[in-house]
Amino acid sequence: MVIFATILAVLLAGSLAYCVLVIIAARRYLAVKLPQTGPAHPISILKPLCGRDEGLAANLRSFFHQDYPEFEIVFGVHRADDSAAEVAEALITEFAGRVSARVIVTGESSIPNAKAYSLNRLVQEARHELLVMADSDVRIGPDLLAHLSRELQDERIGLITCPYTAIGGESVWSRLEAVGMNTELLGGVLVARMLEGMRFALGCTLAVRRCVLEAMGGFGYLQEYLAEDFVIGQRAAEMGHEVLLSSAVIEHRIGSQDMMPNLSHRLRWARSTRRSRPAGYWGQVFTYTTALALLLLAAWPKAWPLVVFALVLRFVAAAVTNRIVRDPLMRRQWWLLPVQDVLGFMVWMGGFLGDTIVWRDRKCTVLRDGRLHVNT
Repeated sequence: MVIFATILAVLLAGSLAYCVLVIIAARRYLAVKLPQTGPAHPISILKPLCGRDEGLAANLRSFFHQDYPEFEIVFGVHRADDSAAEVAEALITEFAGRVSARVIVTGESSIPNAKAYSLNRLVQEARHELLVMADSDVRIGPDLLAHLSRELQDERIGLITCPYTAIGGESVWSRLEAVGMNTELLGGVLVARMLEGMRFALGCTLAVRRCVLEAMGGFGYLQEYLAEDFVIGQRAAEMGHEVLLSSAVIEHRIGSQDMMPNLSHRLRWARSTRRSRPAGYWGQVFTYTTALALLLLAAWPKAWPLVVFALVLRFVAAAVTNRIVRDPLMRRQWWLLPVQDVLGFMVWMGGFLGDTIVWRDRKCTVLRDGRLHVNT
């Protein structure tokens, strides 16, 4: 028990140091200034759709309301009878003459990553050099395209990835996940940005120059990976392009999944992350301050002052990251944070167990390089 308690104390000390890094990294991110002016180059927005997500119409509508001189929206569905196509077509009709938009039927995906398959087709249909790719569960403000255009003034920047505020639905499981995304996930992104620079991307909303995407092989190369967003950022950095974490924060509407679907998709992404960034996945142990503190308290009750200090520091780090995402849930239901920390730790542990996932009704194995293999 003494050895176990000692190991936990060492891990908790590392976690406390990590909390301090999160606070510093968040303050550095907040200090970045956006360029004041810049040319408004035409932009193609690519939106792969699949089914009618919760709040889909409002999400898509936010892209039509951009205060930007020239842009187009290209939606992609696998089948013409997809319910999402009806929503997109209604908005296209509503904004006819004001926004150039159209729906492309891509056909059924022949590979596991259906999203990347659709994006491969949409890139071919896009008219402009600057591409913004956004998921169907994303909602944005009217100045996003102008913001990204100004950030792309620097020719060294090949790709921009947007941080996001996760907005949970009615279920407690989605609210817990949102708290984890807005604290644990964002904190990890900020620390990685500070220590090694952005060498990955977040998939909700990306902006990329077409020439950069084509140089890496396009989505023909990326579509075999489960975490194609991580890979596109990694490849851009390897090719010598700067990957920028945008100062524009978007909304990620994660829906209202019940317990089993929520835990299933969390476990899927945990296993994907373990394959994409194995060293980083092991390092995630330091992000679970609350779980480590409670384990130490159980193993060594006399360590309670350290445990109390750890919990306070964890809340301080979460409060600083919340200055970025401005999540009202954290202010109203702060008690969700320690619950999510323990749940997130359990999911992280589960990520080490097995390589099989179920994604869009297909049973797949995540290979060591992050690619997907469909099990027959």
